[in-house]
Amino acid sequence: MALMYTEEQKELLAMVRQMAEREIKPHVAECDRTGECPMELFKPAIDMGLHMLEIPEEYGGSGMDFETTAMVFEELAKVDAGYADTLVTTFVALRNVILAGTKEQAQYFADVVAEGKFACFAITESNAGSDAGALRATAVRDGDDFILNGTKVFATNGSCASLYVSFFRTEKGITAFLIDRDTPGFSVGAHEDKMGFRLSNTTELVFEDVRVPASRVIGEEGKGLKIAMSGLNISRAFVATMAVGIMQRALDEALAYAKQRTQFGKPIIKFQMVQGMLADMAIKIEAARCLVNNTMKMIDAGMDVRKEGSITKTFVTDVAQEVTSNAVQILGGYGYSREYPVEKLMRDVKIFQIFEGTNQIQRLTIAKCLEAEN
Repeated sequence: MALMYTEEQKELLAMVRQMAEREIKPHVAECDRTGECPMELFKPAIDMGLHMLEIPEEYGGSGMDFETTAMVFEELAKVDAGYADTLVTTFVALRNVILAGTKEQAQYFADVVAEGKFACFAITESNAGSDAGALRATAVRDGDDFILNGTKVFATNGSCASLYVSFFRTEKGITAFLIDRDTPGFSVGAHEDKMGFRLSNTTELVFEDVRVPASRVIGEEGKGLKIAMSGLNISRAFVATMAVGIMQRALDEALAYAKQRTQFGKPIIKFQMVQGMLADMAIKIEAARCLVNNTMKMIDAGMDVRKEGSITKTFVTDVAQEVTSNAVQILGGYGYSREYPVEKLMRDVKIFQIFEGTNQIQRLTIAKCLEAEN
């Protein structure tokens, strides 16, 4: 492939691949059918320390660079992207704490995750999706505490998390809070019955007079939206690595099928139309992987990736729709059947054009950056 992997990266990815194939893959079809991913299924990943990859060493984590971490989650996403996203979402929440929180908050977060627990990043509301600034959930000051009220929707890890980074409107504006699962007044609402990405837990979150100390405010009061957007600049590029994993799995499945499926007396891979489709899939995957890798290197270098993150997310997740659809096309009627995994890959990948900011919003962001630069 186009990337030049170090020997250490090759060894790590081989271990992750072996674990995912042995421990996770046999359960994916049933979990997709039920829409549930048992928590015990994450034990092999936790035993490998994959839940601690992005947590800095000073807080007890691996402190792995973004470039290598992205490679790991591409590998996991080949088996199931929803499974990978359960782990990734903890890091999405973490980034807000690392970017704007106190050292005490970061250490508390790391200590909870070290126990094998998950975190949730919750900002979306029923009337505040792309327009995150329109959220209505409130946080009212009461002495040294805040009283939180409101409902969040489409919260990834909603019912399996132990920590929540969520956003509420205070007198000073939108503010980020770090909230424990067992805080009185907090509850998990409806579980979304999704088209795809079904191993990823997605729920409502309900806050009814939830009292949290002011020490749980992340960053400055009223600066929550800026904090969230800064974290999402990284996350948008990072989720694209999972779309690359889905695409690679789609190509692998289509290639294997094309070699063994015989029509008109020869394997269908001998037909130029099929060859062209496979070649185009490979081209798009390599371009997407390189784009993700370059953006990860920029993040590791401490660069602002507002534009690059949006470009990466948009390009990769758009081409992923074509690659997975073509995998289904190559398998023909079998591609549309649950007997083969490619129909699931096509269902799973659609959400990538929607979450972490729709691709339409990403294009607006890119255009604004271009306007500011020139």
